Amino acid sequence: MTKSESIPRTEFQLRASSSEDSGFGIGNLESTRQLPKVSRPLLRWFVWYSRRYVRRHFHSLRVSLKGLPPETHELPLVIYSNHASWWDALVCLVLKEQCFPGRTTFAPIDAAMLARYKFFRRLGFFGVEQHSRRGAIQFLHNAEAILQSPRNLLAITPQGRFVDVRERPIRFESGLGHLATRVQRALFVPFATEYVFWEERLPEILVRFGEPVVIQTQHRATFTSKYWTKLFEEKLTDTQGALAAEAQRRNASDFQVVLRGGSAHPGPGMPMVLMSGWIAADTLDQDGVAKREAEGGRLPRTHGGQLIED
Repeated sequence: MTKSESIPRTEFQLRASSSEDSGFGIGNLESTRQLPKVSRPLLRWFVWYSRRYVRRHFHSLRVSLKGLPPETHELPLVIYSNHASWWDALVCLVLKEQCFPGRTTFAPIDAAMLARYKFFRRLGFFGVEQHSRRGAIQFLHNAEAILQSPRNLLAITPQGRFVDVRERPIRFESGLGHLATRVQRALFVPFATEYVFWEERLPEILVRFGEPVVIQTQHRATFTSKYWTKLFEEKLTDTQGALAAEAQRRNASDFQVVLRGGSAHPGPGMPMVLMSGWIAADTLDQDGVAKREAEGGRLPRTHGGQLIED
């Protein structure tokens, strides 16, 4: 995909629903908060670096054609996703520029880490104390301020930890549900990511957007934060399940390529036997095995679960 290309959108019906919940006992939040001042030059450089880094380590980044980014209808946007790996943040940066280029993105980060790496604040990160009431209040204050602008995007991983994509049931921390009871109007979108191996030595990044939910103010007394938490858990579970089924089918035509990276294949005309030998030799070189054998070392072998000597 070139820079001029854009990912098509999926349409959805606006649904009015919201609620009010005072589970944290915060009361009405102030209308203004001191948000991170994003440095556009630094952000552009970091996105450029992220694209290069992702391309170096993955064969491709692909978006499911049945789970394209939704039309946002100029609403503040919340993207909540599973947290499969360390790569998630870089993947989201690359996708944001492709899917929502006009938006300013903010995301929570551990306050201790932000104190250590202050430049993250200039990229849109805001600090939250982990596993504390104070941290929950910090998150809600900043998140509500962010969602007052229709040009902003809030990206969060509500599971609060790295989680294997096969783990069920999916369980969230309570912050996302409480946020849903406090926003004036916003679009909440589930987002699933998997890192899989297909035909190449380098892995694929597969992503899929799920069914969005519009939350508005006219029904604030209808649902509690626990209701929203459960609903969002179900939405992400459905999205991850659909993406997992597509990943298992291994059909590239189910996806649109957002970013192409490296390839292990030397060329279409290479015989399979020779290609397999090339890949094996390359792996041995990377692991230092070829060097050890050249120096006279041998790899141990097993038989019946026991090590044997030559």
